[in-house]
Amino acid sequence: MASRPIAFVNARLVDPESGYDGPGALIAENGVIGAVSREVGFADLSPDIRRIDCNGAMLAPGLIDLRVKTGEPGAEPKETLKSAARAAAAGGVTSIVVQPDTDPAVDDPSVVDFILRRARDIELVHVYPAGAATKRLAGSEIAEIGLMHDAGCVYVTDADRPIVDSKVMRRLLAYASGLGVMVAHRPADPWLTAGAAATESEFAGRMGLPAAPAAAEKIMLERDAALVELTGARLLVDQVSAACALETLERAKARGLPMLATASINHLTFNELDIGDYRTFWKLEPPLRAEDDRQALIEALASGLVDIVVSAHAPAPAEDKRLPFEEAAPGSIGLETLLPALLSLHHENRVPLIRLIEAVTLAPARAIGLAAGRLAPDAPADLVLCDLDAPRVIDAEQLISKSKNSAFDGRRLQGQVLMTLVDGRIVYEAAG
Repeated sequence: MASRPIAFVNARLVDPESGYDGPGALIAENGVIGAVSREVGFADLSPDIRRIDCNGAMLAPGLIDLRVKTGEPGAEPKETLKSAARAAAAGGVTSIVVQPDTDPAVDDPSVVDFILRRARDIELVHVYPAGAATKRLAGSEIAEIGLMHDAGCVYVTDADRPIVDSKVMRRLLAYASGLGVMVAHRPADPWLTAGAAATESEFAGRMGLPAAPAAAEKIMLERDAALVELTGARLLVDQVSAACALETLERAKARGLPMLATASINHLTFNELDIGDYRTFWKLEPPLRAEDDRQALIEALASGLVDIVVSAHAPAPAEDKRLPFEEAAPGSIGLETLLPALLSLHHENRVPLIRLIEAVTLAPARAIGLAAGRLAPDAPADLVLCDLDAPRVIDAEQLISKSKNSAFDGRRLQGQVLMTLVDGRIVYEAAG
């Protein structure tokens, strides 16, 4: 059944494709954007169209999050596809890419099909599976990436597990290149990072934490760049976080290598000192870096060297976090805090708003071949309406995610999602 058309008037339109950031109005009908105006309203609106006065709130494409972990299948107490979809909708995220490190792993077309069928049954946000790059994520035998791609996976990755064997990585990239499949890989030299819980520094030394140098990221990225040059494959650098690795990325892009890079909102917001007195909500993979690294990452985002921002949503139940820091599970939930946390860079005048929105809409859409991420006639009516200035204090217990391990717990942010639309359907509307 088609949703009733909706006219958003008196909005601040932010469209990364055209570069427009200013007053306007938009009509969503039949699942797509029907009309866009740079006037604050439309003349002679039909009474069949629901009219929403945005009162100057931002209307932008819905967010696309390329890195979301759930527990389904196999560890549903952490997060289900349904709870992740509900959290995404509340955060203005209209499309999520779920990681393959489930039980069983997403290394077979049948598991891809299972995720897509579950997502269709849930009918909230768009859910796209990432397929495993290697069978069982073991890093030794290439998975059936062609069949998984045909079944609907949007890229392949072994999630948090680096592919150590360079011959396997070369074969994977060559195979993926021939099939037109993008490979995502998180750069980390496993021999340097094994057992580490923090970044090697004076702070980690004082805390007595097992640590690894930030150069472990650079070393693996240098290898990956060399293999991309050899194979011509598209590589998504998963969560670059260290300034020294950004230098490698810049050189690789300058040579015209087909590489994109993501950064997590956590590494754009926090540094190693936020660990404080061993607070495990701030134990992440990759670990939090020095403040100089964070500042370099913000500059790389502003310049476009870092293309995409992800939530790196990684749910973990309380029993996995209430442990000594070295033993606690890494990761933080982030679907509901991605947008307001990102907006802090706008409020601090560090990154233009249009660039921030591009990094979570148009850039990820283009990376995985979606038509979304823009405000244009016939584009999908995947939209977020957000009050940019609304103050809020994050209370992890009030978040929708089943797990409550939010690194933003207690943090003061500005930005409140008022409404989220997927294919023109309202999937979230703020109370009041």
